[in-house]
Amino acid sequence: MSNALRVLIVRVGAMGDVLHGLPAVAALRSALPDCFIGWAIEPRWRALLQTENASARGREMPIVDRVHLVPTRAWKQQPFSVSTLRQIAKLRRETLGKHYDVCVDLQGSIRSAVIGRMSGAPRFIGTRKPRERQARALYRERLDVGAVNVIDQACELLGAGVGFDLAPATVTLPVEIEAEVWADYLLHQAKSQTALIVPTAGWGAKEWGVAKYCELAANLNRAGMKILVNASSVDDVMAREIADCGGGIVAATTLPQLIALTRRVSLAIGGDTGPVHLAAALGRPVVALFGPTDPARNGPYFPGANVHILRDPSSRTDHKRHAETEAGLARISVEDVTAAALSIKL
Repeated sequence: MSNALRVLIVRVGAMGDVLHGLPAVAALRSALPDCFIGWAIEPRWRALLQTENASARGREMPIVDRVHLVPTRAWKQQPFSVSTLRQIAKLRRETLGKHYDVCVDLQGSIRSAVIGRMSGAPRFIGTRKPRERQARALYRERLDVGAVNVIDQACELLGAGVGFDLAPATVTLPVEIEAEVWADYLLHQAKSQTALIVPTAGWGAKEWGVAKYCELAANLNRAGMKILVNASSVDDVMAREIADCGGGIVAATTLPQLIALTRRVSLAIGGDTGPVHLAAALGRPVVALFGPTDPARNGPYFPGANVHILRDPSSRTDHKRHAETEAGLARISVEDVTAAALSIKL
């Protein structure tokens, strides 16, 4: 077996959180090209790390060498089923078999800490103040993290694991050929600049509201932009309403398709949500609307990103999953968002 360092990353989801961990791992790949890097992730987010049939590092897997699929959502639904127990045992055999030297938990939850501990890595590192404090007991090493933004925090944790400082590096995402062809076909008639509107988020408090997005779509369309609206499904009524207001189209996508489509848009607009962070990671201009989450911590500040953050001074940080739009976010005007979008040099 090679003497190259072997590192396991545990960050099972969600989209934005996985993306926030990638600049640190990209920095490690650049600094130690021969390092063997594994990542434990939910199956639904694997396209951020590898193409469907990837088997080796390269164009198909630009950053990691091995993806360990961790279907925790399914396990939660049937925690004591034979299938779940077999999958957990399989994951343990997989990670033990890779003989990782270091495991770094970038999630800070009980489930991620259990997964990391199962790997058998002699060094298992997490923050001293994880998101779920019970996770701390499972770490072999606990680090006081000084950075504010989660991207920089990941660099601190991973840097502690490998023994040298890491600075966020540019992210390269996999290229799924079929998805790229699909995106080309979807946009082949778009002769003008294209704005991707992302109206939904993880919970209602982070959503600006359909009426405002409708007005924004109409404004941008009048300014000559083609409107795309990210949809959760083909039956997404909110996305359809916004698209109709802007004379645009609804894009209900798989994750590989969303990646391919986002590579081609001129601009992305939305709240603190995965597709907006994806756009920033891919180097697309972004107008991000923040309310209950703090952009200093959660902002999509990827290397080279062109990001315009809007947050009303009255907004207060609150991670409770309220259903109604946060009051400060609701105060952000359509005029201000339109002006921010049109001011970005595309």
